[in-house]
Amino acid sequence: MRELVSEAEVVAASGDDDLVVWAAQGMRPGVRAWAYGDAVAVASPQASRRDRLVVRGTPGRVVPLVRHALAEAGLSYRPLGDATLIEGVVEAVPELRLEAHFSWMGTEKLVPPREESAGSAGRERPAAWLADSAAPEVAGLLATASPGSYAVPGLPRVRRWAGVRDGPGALLAVAADAWSAPTVGLLAGVATAVPARGRGLGERVCRFVASALIAEHGRVALMVDDWNQAAFAVYERLGFARRRVAAAGLRA
Repeated sequence: MRELVSEAEVVAASGDDDLVVWAAQGMRPGVRAWAYGDAVAVASPQASRRDRLVVRGTPGRVVPLVRHALAEAGLSYRPLGDATLIEGVVEAVPELRLEAHFSWMGTEKLVPPREESAGSAGRERPAAWLADSAAPEVAGLLATASPGSYAVPGLPRVRRWAGVRDGPGALLAVAADAWSAPTVGLLAGVATAVPARGRGLGERVCRFVASALIAEHGRVALMVDDWNQAAFAVYERLGFARRRVAAAGLRA
């Protein structure tokens, strides 16, 4: 096992895999990474509210690397990677159980907006970054429209929020720049007020945040539950590509 000590080493070992590089978080304090043959593992504390052990490689190398990483980093870390890989790891490591399937989506370039979407934008204000003082409004919208959101105002590394307001100023849709890494921005906390759904506002605020993250980080990614077909439709229209992933954890 070889410990990786810089982001450049993680990029080289993983082939610049955006999920792995995101987990490295620029190798901020607390992050650790290892390589074993073609396998890479990155232990990233509290990355999107979980201690995540992001892995890639062939199962024969990933399995011993996962055991090594858990021994080194601690048992709170949840292996995360491509769904078929994690399923194989769980079969090989009896101490682990499969906990969730979801999707990782990313892009380096957004699809231009449809003409009809651009032409229907007159009823609300343009998407914009919100002032810190808007945090209670954001929290209130999330509580009713997306109570399970991982990103909420005030969490460490939830950096900033964008929103769309109606003419009088009521907040209708939000999205966050949260847990972004130096070369992979992360879009999170997407929500639209229930009465305002079906008007393209979620797509509008996501396009605004994603554009800013691509400009700053070079690419943007997000996580989405596999049951959320409406979200997939929005993100695919924006140009995000889907990658099915899974997470495992220690058996109780």
